[in-house]
Amino acid sequence: MLTGDSFSSSIFAIELGKFQVETVQSVSGLQLDQDVVEVRDVSPAGELLIRKQAGSRKTGEITITRGMDKSAAFTDWIRATLINADLDAVRQNITIALTDAKKQTVRRIHLTNAWASRWEGPSMEASEAGPATEQVTITYEDIIVE
Repeated sequence: MLTGDSFSSSIFAIELGKFQVETVQSVSGLQLDQDVVEVRDVSPAGELLIRKQAGSRKTGEITITRGMDKSAAFTDWIRATLINADLDAVRQNITIALTDAKKQTVRRIHLTNAWASRWEGPSMEASEAGPATEQVTITYEDIIVE
C-alpha cells in the first residue's frame, strides 16, 4: 500500500468477548463524543470571559446490520440481553477490527461493557427479492480507538 492510501472500510471483523461474530453487513454510529463545558468569569477589569473546557466523555451506541442466518453465538447473546434482561451476565467487550487487503489488523476499536439495547427484524414484502436483515443497537460505556 502506498503512503497516503486509505484502508477500505469494507474489510472488518467483529469480536464479541471471546468469539467472532459470524456475518455482518455494516456497522454504523461509531463516534467518540465529549461534553463541552462553558465557564463564564468576570475579569478584575469587569470584562466577561467565556472559556470552553472539556467535560466528561459520553457513552454511545452503534448499530450492526447483518443477514438473518443460522449463526448462533451472536443471536444467543442478543436473546439473553433483550429477553432475559440480565445485564450483569451479558455485558461484553466488543472489538471491531479494521483489516487491510492482506487480512492484517490495522486498527482496533474497543467498546467496553456493551449490551444489545434494541433489535429490529427484517422488513418483509412479497415484491422484494433482497436478503432478510436484522439490525441490533449496541449500547456501550466506553470506546477506545487504537
